[in-house]
Amino acid sequence: MTQPTQAGPALSDEPSDLPSLPRRRGCPFDPDPAYARLREDQPVSRIAFPSGGSGWLVTRWADARAVLADPAFSSRLSTGSPHVRRTLVPLPEQALPGALLRLDGAEHRRYRRPVMRAFTVRRVQQLRPRIERIVEEHLAAMERAAAAGGGAPVDLVAELALPVTSLVICELLGVRYEDRATFQRLAGQLLTIDVTPEQSVQARLELGAFLSELVAAKRLAPGADLLSTLVAEADADPEGPLNDQALTVLGSLLLIAGHETTANMISLGALALLQHPGQLAALRAQPALGEGAVEELLRHLTIIQFGLLRLATQDTTVGGRSIRAGEQVVVALPAANRDPELGLGLPGAGEPLTDPEHLDITRPPTAHLAFGHGPHQCLGQQLARAELQITLGALFARFPGLRLAEPLEQVPFRDDMIIYGVHRLLVTW
Repeated sequence: MTQPTQAGPALSDEPSDLPSLPRRRGCPFDPDPAYARLREDQPVSRIAFPSGGSGWLVTRWADARAVLADPAFSSRLSTGSPHVRRTLVPLPEQALPGALLRLDGAEHRRYRRPVMRAFTVRRVQQLRPRIERIVEEHLAAMERAAAAGGGAPVDLVAELALPVTSLVICELLGVRYEDRATFQRLAGQLLTIDVTPEQSVQARLELGAFLSELVAAKRLAPGADLLSTLVAEADADPEGPLNDQALTVLGSLLLIAGHETTANMISLGALALLQHPGQLAALRAQPALGEGAVEELLRHLTIIQFGLLRLATQDTTVGGRSIRAGEQVVVALPAANRDPELGLGLPGAGEPLTDPEHLDITRPPTAHLAFGHGPHQCLGQQLARAELQITLGALFARFPGLRLAEPLEQVPFRDDMIIYGVHRLLVTW
């Protein structure tokens, strides 16, 4: 637990008197300004959920990190806790119970263990040459398309970000790339904040059926892919074989998370650099800044825009506020990653974060929470980093004159999605 912090003035428990979720972005790249005010005045505050009821919102980095690492806060949300489901957790448990994101403790570790080996730093390093070839092939295709169209704008989302990340995860898992339209459509339905429970159930069941057929095929004719490996290891698990539903859950999570989040970071990161020409010039002048630039973009943009949900399993205290067992807590990652005290208290921590509201690719490494923290920290973060470093670096190297082909005001941002980004990004060079 974090050390008690000064609590702000008490708010009524009536939802009508409370700040509400979701909080829309204040500008394309920044969280709602209300987050900064809450972080300063009430870092652990009551919050109203869109479907009724209230919970807690955590906006300070130290408190956010503590909640995500504390076993007193569970990811296993019961079906009796619906208050933020439509906005933050659009995967109904009746569709596929036991999803990896909502398991705790030993059960969670058992599901997570066989996947971890595929996403180590060493394994991702081995994948980099293939990722580089995929990126170069798509950049060349972009160039040909623009030439054939007489210099017409190209959509960076449709022609680079989505196909690159989809092809990488398809090859890794052993999914047919020709099926990308199916899983991209279902992912879009699952990640839309206005999806109805019925639509969510249907999309989840469709995705489950798609992966279930694939799991069965891998068992009959295994290949050299991750899903075949997971099937073989699951069947030989000393704790007993994982059933096909468990493997379907794993495959679904890897397939969606493996392309949606990184694709949106590629397109939004490219746009952010185009809108910060000084930062882009520094990156072009010093390509070695690429690794740090990706970390700063992850911190600054934080595309898991509505936060992570946890359920208190016992009475506890966060930031000087008493949380009762059964209460829901939303960890606001965008707010935590803009906290001036980000990283303070960790071994080797330096001064408070200078000017955290601004993008600075020369910033020293930070302990940002873009990939979460604790037992549920993103499994594929090393792969995401590699894809971002390779794609953004190659994009700006190949097209030094890259620029937006429409005003920023006309770019369709994903305010309607749990994963932030842009629906379309027209560019020219």
